Amino acid sequence: MKVAIVHDWLVEPGGAEKVLEQIIECFPDADLFSLVDFLEDRRPLAGKPVTTSFIQRLPFARRRYRAYLPLMPLAIEQFDLSGYDLIITSSYAVAKGVLVGPDQTHVSYVHSPMRYAWDLQHQYLREANLTRGPKSWAARILLHYLRGWDSHSANSVDRLIANSHFVSRRVMKTYRRDSAVIPPPVDVHEFELCTRKDDFYLTASRMVPYKRIDLIVETFNATPHRKLVVIGDGPDMAAIRAKAGPNVTIMGYQPFEVLKDHMQRAKAFVFAAEEDFGIVPLEAQACGTPVIAFGKGGALETVVPVGEAHPTGVYFARQTVVSMLDAIDRFERLREQITPLACRANAERFSAAVFRRAFMAEVTRTIAAAGQRHRIAPVERIEHEPASQDLRWKVEPAQNSNWGR
Repeated sequence: MKVAIVHDWLVEPGGAEKVLEQIIECFPDADLFSLVDFLEDRRPLAGKPVTTSFIQRLPFARRRYRAYLPLMPLAIEQFDLSGYDLIITSSYAVAKGVLVGPDQTHVSYVHSPMRYAWDLQHQYLREANLTRGPKSWAARILLHYLRGWDSHSANSVDRLIANSHFVSRRVMKTYRRDSAVIPPPVDVHEFELCTRKDDFYLTASRMVPYKRIDLIVETFNATPHRKLVVIGDGPDMAAIRAKAGPNVTIMGYQPFEVLKDHMQRAKAFVFAAEEDFGIVPLEAQACGTPVIAFGKGGALETVVPVGEAHPTGVYFARQTVVSMLDAIDRFERLREQITPLACRANAERFSAAVFRRAFMAEVTRTIAAAGQRHRIAPVERIEHEPASQDLRWKVEPAQNSNWGR
């Protein structure tokens, strides 16, 4: 079988690129497609060349690629995938809209439907100051068009895979389709367990409005005897730095080793965003660090609250200072119930090896359901992985099959 992997855009490494890296690990001979490719860190791509769209060559595409959103549905449809038997899309925008034929199998890993076009449209318009005027109406017309295209394009997918039950519910709302749930991989081997904790709390994130770093800083301003360390950079950096009290240390962007060191030593990691999944809280747990999280979205699937077996953290119910303070107080009263070993064990449920096994099993079932008489055969073991945990795979025609010749 010839396999194509299609990703929305390759600009900077993030959670979606970690998923892409593991999909490539499953299908090392696949060809790779993306609207644009400006990725400097090539490790997730395993040295693969990338076929890009015409947007790659448009003016200012490196910095302003998002401005070409109106052209992206057209651009993704221009990839000629007619020579491939299996198409895998890694989609949080338009990748799943590639054109496929009736004899091709299309599996789409959906990080999320386009939130800005669906349930979070009004929030995004407010944050972009597009609530009124001609520009607002132009944006609303564009988003209306994108919703129609996005919903229609889901019809060409044989199997939708969501990255969380939260996103699976959003997929049902937007596309009226069931989806399998396979959480994204967490590179737990990069984060070593540490049982010694220092007297500070940590949060780490890109500083954009929905991450609610401002709320975390305000909360610790209200409890000055507690120390907070903030790692990350972004558009809201200046406002957050100006807001921080003397007990709050704003470190800005830091290299991975510095981030990991703070994750390992922190008393707890504080997470205030409503995320589709949220990998960073699991990275903290891989270090043996408990999490204080907003109890909505993907965090409900990655943090085990006190009161359940082997807890790894606590939730706060509302994105308010009072609610977060209550959660911090509760954590300090009950923290002896949370062990670093329990945090680590919970994170290991989301390892890259677990992701690869689950993803390949779903692809195998989809091919079988599509009536393509193919078998999945292991070709070689993943280096440094126990034999019982993971295999690298390729898709081959059955010996007695004439399909695709």
